[in-house]
Amino acid sequence: MRILAIDTALAACSSAVLDTDQAVISARESLSMARGHAEALMPLVARVLDMAKLDFFEIDRIAVTTGPGSFTGLRVGISAARGLALAAGKPAVGLSTLAAYAAPYIAADDTLPVVAAIDARHDHVYLQVFGPGGRTLVPPRLSSLRDALRVSTGGAPRIVGTAANLLMSAWPTSERLPSAIDPRPAPDIDWVARLGAAAIDTGVAPKPLYLRAPDAQPQNAAQLARK
Repeated sequence: MRILAIDTALAACSSAVLDTDQAVISARESLSMARGHAEALMPLVARVLDMAKLDFFEIDRIAVTTGPGSFTGLRVGISAARGLALAAGKPAVGLSTLAAYAAPYIAADDTLPVVAAIDARHDHVYLQVFGPGGRTLVPPRLSSLRDALRVSTGGAPRIVGTAANLLMSAWPTSERLPSAIDPRPAPDIDWVARLGAAAIDTGVAPKPLYLRAPDAQPQNAAQLARK
């Protein structure tokens, strides 16, 4: 099976192709960016397919990160994945950004907990905590920094994500220090592809996992009255 992976959830625009029959990443590209995903994504996907020497219709499945993350970035990636899947007549699966962050640590050692945390600003984080065997201990949620520390401090966890340093800076002195801190700005696209290969195809198109309402709200008071 050939998986085309897409990630535009955070500060990168990334794509990769995984060939599960050969157990290799055939091609990958990742561009660091906070904005501009909409303009960069489709040319990037075309380059990745070209590097993998694949035609668009030879892809068997498309995997995309669904959040949490940037509202605009998520819409770009998910819309592209759904459009490509529709055009090719192939399934698209959605993957949590937090799970993509945690996956390489769980694969390396599933005996220690993993805390995946994304900075949600204003002393809040998007958080998921994984225990032994990759089991979810705390499901994806928006948490205050204080609450995030309360559920994260046991068992010398590995902390990964854009909020890793934020959590570390507030880590209680009475608690055992984390065994690893990885503040990478976006998940590894290779692992988005691997999770996409393992995901169950439910037949439901990927949808954004926002965890909170958008900051920008319609200005109802400024609307003109209808006649």
